[in-house]
Amino acid sequence: MAEIIQRDGAWAFDGDTVRITPGLHRSVPLFRQTYGEIAVPLEAVSSVVLEPERRHGRLRLRLREGADPLLHATGGRLPDAADPYRLTVDADRTGVAEYIAEEIRRALLLDRIPKEPAKAYLLPGPPVPVSVRSSDGTVSFDGTRVRIDWADTSERVKRATGPRIITMGDLVRVEWLPNSGHEDGLLRFVTRETVFSKLPPEKDPYALDLWGSTRRDLLTALVATAVTARLPHPSTDAAHDMSAHYPPASEHHDVLLRRLRELGRLHRDGVLTDEEFAMTKAVVLRGF
Repeated sequence: MAEIIQRDGAWAFDGDTVRITPGLHRSVPLFRQTYGEIAVPLEAVSSVVLEPERRHGRLRLRLREGADPLLHATGGRLPDAADPYRLTVDADRTGVAEYIAEEIRRALLLDRIPKEPAKAYLLPGPPVPVSVRSSDGTVSFDGTRVRIDWADTSERVKRATGPRIITMGDLVRVEWLPNSGHEDGLLRFVTRETVFSKLPPEKDPYALDLWGSTRRDLLTALVATAVTARLPHPSTDAAHDMSAHYPPASEHHDVLLRRLRELGRLHRDGVLTDEEFAMTKAVVLRGF
């Protein structure tokens, strides 16, 4: 057993699995603490490096493409500090860090782990049910459906439609961008009906607009990952054949009419002002 324990967290390698445990120190990002312990099977690992820095080192585990739903869902957009596959190492412990890195490299060589992209997810993603409160509302996932309950600060057009429930059978993909503190983020659930929609996240009833606490909004990646882990793997025919998810022209037209009728009802009921109705209608028409 090769092991290193630091304030940032701990790595342990038993020859088959790299077990990563986040540290409990306040400097460890909330996302890593919430995501919890990760057991990475050796077959999911591509390489491991120890990157020297000025006052300390940094262990970095690189996974095979397609092996981890977290990396697929976040698309490499997680802030460095929130990346669970990095470990900050004190200067006086770099020798231990190099030892554990060498043990992982040796096992990769002996087991002849391929470098090619994985054909299936080799890590399970977060357990369900999972629920996160964001700046735009609360999003929950129970393994079969997604539910969005809007916040009081959400746009009126969203609040007027009530809670949004999306079944896995309707989902095509999940789109996630972090709230950087300088630019808003989003968590969008693309369905068979909305694949053509280009509504901005603040107006899209299938998207959370992430504009508040960057620390809290980052947790929406938990839901994005849990859903992604249960969608077809990107290497499968079901994921590649996106035309199967696109509605035919007649159904596409029906979707547009339903959207316009819904907006018209909200306008008549006084939920949308004349200006809001005209603006949202123009966005919907452009999107379709």
